[in-house]
Formats: sequence, structure tokens, C-alpha cells
Amino acid sequence: MKRIVKPTLLGLAILLSQQSYGQWTGPKVKPTNHTEVKYGTLTPKHRTDPAMEAFRNYGLGQFIHWGLYAIPGNEWEGVSARKGAAASEWIRTWSGPTAPKNWKETYDNLYKQFNPKDFDAHKWAKQAKDMGAKYMIFTTKHHDGFALWPTKYSSYNISKSPYKKDIVKEVVDAYTAEGIDVYLYFSILEWNNPDYLSKEPKTEEEKKRFNKFLQYTKNQLLELLKNYPQIKGFWFDGTWDQSWVKAYDFTYNLEKELREKHPGLIIGSRFRNDEHGKRHFDSNGEILGDYEQGWERKLPQEYEWIEGNDWDAVMTIPPNGWGYMKDWSGIYTKSTDDILDMLMHTVSLNGNFVLNFGPDGNGLMHPGEDKVAAELAEWMKINSEAVYGVRHVDLPKTKLGYLTQKDKNLYLTVFNRSVNNIARIAIPKKSKEVPVSAVLLANGQKLEVKHADIGLDLDKNTYYDVIIPSEFTSKRAFVIKMEMGVASSEAEKLMDAKM
Repeated sequence: MKRIVKPTLLGLAILLSQQSYGQWTGPKVKPTNHTEVKYGTLTPKHRTDPAMEAFRNYGLGQFIHWGLYAIPGNEWEGVSARKGAAASEWIRTWSGPTAPKNWKETYDNLYKQFNPKDFDAHKWAKQAKDMGAKYMIFTTKHHDGFALWPTKYSSYNISKSPYKKDIVKEVVDAYTAEGIDVYLYFSILEWNNPDYLSKEPKTEEEKKRFNKFLQYTKNQLLELLKNYPQIKGFWFDGTWDQSWVKAYDFTYNLEKELREKHPGLIIGSRFRNDEHGKRHFDSNGEILGDYEQGWERKLPQEYEWIEGNDWDAVMTIPPNGWGYMKDWSGIYTKSTDDILDMLMHTVSLNGNFVLNFGPDGNGLMHPGEDKVAAELAEWMKINSEAVYGVRHVDLPKTKLGYLTQKDKNLYLTVFNRSVNNIARIAIPKKSKEVPVSAVLLANGQKLEVKHADIGLDLDKNTYYDVIIPSEFTSKRAFVIKMEMGVASSEAEKLMDAKM
């Protein structure tokens, strides 16, 4: 994950985000001139194979950030990220007057004490399944370069720790056994690798070093595919440095080889760029990869912003807490209600919502994460029908909450209950189908549906009121399921006033 920008650089950050990442803070601006692109996308924009159809039906996923950074837990010797240390999974980059003496050397030796005695992949997977996650993304290797599998291509891996066992295998096997699809997070960037360069290699020596790094990266990715053939895809990170950007010929061919080795493999838009340096989307605005991967701790506001691309949103519970954070005090942590709102916002726009967890150095989730997972499990047990396999609804927005649809069923997830207990749905007058019946998912109670022809001048919509029983109470958002069908009678044709 990208590190949060220092407050003193906020103005510059806003400017850069508008120039480079505007597609994730507003609608994308399509290039007006066509550019010849040789190293563009390798797959159709809208794949229809079973793997991709499964991806767009997930609804809810889990992200797990785990590695050596779980040992410090966002602090060291009483100094936390709020007092000078870098964010949890970026803590190795800590420098300046608040950094401990020889900090990088200290961090790079944390593997000697990595022995998560409470780690139980089956327990994690069971919690994720109960929570309703249909897929998960797991960090095989973050920017520090420490591999959680016994890779043959680096000695900096789990086999050299006291734990020794293959954590990636344990996770892949446990989640697969629970019926949860697994995607592997893989950072290209490695801070402590002597062959890695952030800048474009210029000299012969630099080119030789970085070419060695590129081959190493390829070897590790092919190794992961060979070791864990059950996986569904890769989630890449650390691909923004100019060294990787300029290696577009290598990355293009590497993606091609990965797809050949693993038919149906799903790769997001942040893996590589075209020969003109355009990342995520090529120079003509076409997506590079199978789905849009830029919605990190942010959400699109309008369906049109997505332009028909598949996408997911990855979200933390603390503000920027991906890896384990010991101390959640003094910061706003997202409530289950916040997360449910974001989940339904996401699926209503045809996306998947992926919630991050950062286990501690012993392999236990933070108590705050356990609480959220349990509350999500309780809600999903009743309301998941409105989340899985649903699609965006081409109806006017409602202030009551979010609309999703599956076949003939229209779902309204109510976050803002009206004081008169009427859930009013706007239906365009040209629509061939309207709500004809309704039930509460919470208890199966049938609800009265009334046609409310308000008679607003030149209104293109008509309205259907679903009556919520006054005695029905809910501490969280609740779902009204409506069946769509042909209207039983047409509204009387009334003459609009002449203006």
C-alpha cells in the first residue's frame, strides 16, 4: 500500500492526485487524441469466462496484511506512527530524530523472532466465511522483501524464521477448504534488495543489477503459481517506481507468461504500464488488466465513473492501518455501520468491497477487527442476498439507502428510515416493471406496496410506497426485498399545465 502523504505536502499532493490519479477522485477524462500503443491490455475489457464471472459476484472480500511489521505493531520503544514512526507496514522506512538507532538493521533482523504461536489459518478462514467473505487477498511479500513462503530465490523468507512453516500454503489451503477464493498480494518493490532500483537504470552496471532483479521477480511469481495452483489471481503493489515503469517490455511479456501458465488468472490494473508510462489505464484510457484497482480507501460517487469496468475497493478499519496497529486509541476507527454503508455503496455500483485485517505478531486479529467481523457475520447471515451476485440498478437514487438487483428481485438496503415508515421508490414512467410485492429480509414479513402517483408537473417518474410496519425495529440497516413485475393498473392520464 502507498504511504500516506505528510501534511506539509498536502497542497502538492492534491495537485499531483488531480494530475496522476484524477480517475479515482472523479470521473476519468478520456484522451482526445488516439495514441499508438504496442504494450496495451492483454485481455478483453469485460471477460465472460467463469473465473471473471465469479469475481464480479463476490460482493464482499477480506484483505490480510501480515509480515514482520506485525511485531512492532506501528510503534517501537513507545514511539508510534503518530509520534514520528512510519505507518505500520511502512515502519522500516522510519528515519529522522525519532527513529531508533540502526533502525533498518533492527527491522531486517526481526525475522529471527517471527514465531506466531497463535496463528491458525483455519480459524482465520472460518471467521472470514462467517463474516461473508467470498474471496481474500493475502500478502505473500510486502515492500520489506520478507517472503512468507519458503522461496528458492531468496534467503529472506519464512523458512529462516523460528516458525519455519509455509504460511502462504497454510492460508491458501485453509481458505480454499472453506470455499473462499484466494488472491495473492505481491510487492514488486523491495527496500533491502541490493539489485532493486527506484530510478530508471542508466549505466551498464545499473541495468545489469536491475535485470537480475527482474528475473528474480519473475522466478518468484512463477514459483507462486506452481506452489499454489488453487489461487485465482494476483494483487500487485509497489509498481510506481520509474525502474518498473521503464521495464514495460519485460512486464508485458511477464503478464503474458503468467496468463499462459495459469488460464483464467485475474490481474488488476496496477501491475504494469504502457510504453508511454501510463499506469492502470493506457494512453487511450483503456484499462490495463482485468479490473480497476485504484479504489484504495476511496469510493466512486457515481456509476458512470466506472465506465463499465470491473472494480474493487480495498478499505482499512483504522484510517491508514493496513498492518497491525497495537494502539487504536485517539483515532477514528470505522464502525460496522460505516463498513456496511461502504459495502452497499460499492455493490450498488457493481464493485467488490474488500475489508482489511492486520493480525499481530502472534497471529491474532486485533480485538476491534474481531468485533467488526462478528457484527458483519450477524448482518450478512440475514441480508447477504442483497450483496452477492447483484448488479447496479438503473433507477433514480434514493435517500433511504442503496438499491441492488438480481433477476426479478429489487433490494433496498435502508440506512435512513423515514419518520412516516414509508419507503418510497421512484420508477421511471417508461419502465415496464414496477414493485408488485415486498418482504423484510429480517423476518420474512410481507409488506404492503402502494402506487403513489404524486402528480408533479412534467415528472418523468412515478412512485411506489412500501409500508414499513411501525412495530418493526432494527439497530442496523435492514433490507426490503421487492419483486418486480407488470403494474396491475395504469395511472389516470392527467393533463400537465401549460407553462
